[in-house]
Amino acid sequence: MKKAEAAYSPDEYRQLRLAAQRMFRAARLRIRENTELLHRWRAGALEPGTGQWLIGEALDCLARTGEVPRYVGSDGSRTRIVSRYLRAMGGDNAAATWERLFLNRMEAVALAVLLVADHGLNATTVSELPVPRATPDSGEGGFPVYQIELEKRRRGAGRHFETRNITDFGADSPGRLITWALEATAHARALVAEQAPELDRLLLWRTNRPYQGKRDDEVRVGVIGVGLHHTAPHLWGQQVGLSGSPMRRLRKTVNVLHRREPGQNTQDTHDSVYVLPEPQAQQAAAEVIADGITDAVDHAHRTLRARLSDTARPGDRETVTASCTDYHHSPFTGSATGCRASFLLCTACPNARVTPAHHPRLAHLHQSIENLRAVLAPEVWSADWGDAHARLEDLKMRLGPPVWREALAQVTHADREAIEQLLNGRYDL
Repeated sequence: MKKAEAAYSPDEYRQLRLAAQRMFRAARLRIRENTELLHRWRAGALEPGTGQWLIGEALDCLARTGEVPRYVGSDGSRTRIVSRYLRAMGGDNAAATWERLFLNRMEAVALAVLLVADHGLNATTVSELPVPRATPDSGEGGFPVYQIELEKRRRGAGRHFETRNITDFGADSPGRLITWALEATAHARALVAEQAPELDRLLLWRTNRPYQGKRDDEVRVGVIGVGLHHTAPHLWGQQVGLSGSPMRRLRKTVNVLHRREPGQNTQDTHDSVYVLPEPQAQQAAAEVIADGITDAVDHAHRTLRARLSDTARPGDRETVTASCTDYHHSPFTGSATGCRASFLLCTACPNARVTPAHHPRLAHLHQSIENLRAVLAPEVWSADWGDAHARLEDLKMRLGPPVWREALAQVTHADREAIEQLLNGRYDL
């Protein structure tokens, strides 16, 4: 039986994402810097004949053709880089020449990793992702809203199609990566638009050597590579210390532990194939259940559990705050000696009964606890009086404003004295 693929741990996920961010950020800033230089050259802002001017001229050729200026041989083939540009650019390697305006293959993989990490997409979907377009309505504040068309092939017949709208509203927003991806691939997309206008892809990069047609699944447009090719994700994974491609495990990590919703799958497939076998999801579920139990207990402590009644019943025993129907079987203390809980807990006890005769005293108790806020530190008030106050708030809501106002108007001297003794811990039954 094939072992289920586990999601990355939180630390593994952070390290993986950080590696991709560092690689893509360096590439994006490099391309931005050289694009700005190209714009200055085209605007005539550089002094002719200087080193910067020669680099700008070489970048113009690179942007238009995918190559820096080269000598042309007698057979029409392009040979070595023209000497003056070679000196100005500082060499003939990729970093000195075409990487100034284009992503290389590993940088394209880093971008793909970030797209999976941000949106939980399938690797093939990322590879074939059309260029996102900003919608005509940019939204409030002029932030671009990108419409992304997603397509996922499924086993057997059929495909899954989905459209997502993603907004770039700042550095940490889901759409910011799309903005950066469009910036980093702008020159490659311009070349593809001229040579193969029917091809609409976001993930483009510049090849290091001419395409020789060895693989049918490798789409190339001149010197521009398209999508995730062959073993590229595996090679990238090995570069950052993994055993192979991170794409499948990363997608599972994002959809199961971060987005917590299907990523181009049905809900049933998401639950049965991705969530249920995942150890981290199982552990998180246990924590959620435990938190739910804790929340339920807290809610019970802060909710009125005493029963509301029109009149007292024979045999009920009066307390400071309510009447007690079963003094010897308290949920708060043992049954051998009877209830010894605070009278503040009567409102939390199912054995207690609150009648209209108790309303004035409870309304005054609510008001007195509220007044304690002004003289106690918030954490002290919350710890000592918060639950009792919340239960009285619940009672106030159930009785309604008119009844509550009438109760406050009927508070007697005996009620005030009893509540004062209760709050000071001096009241005995």
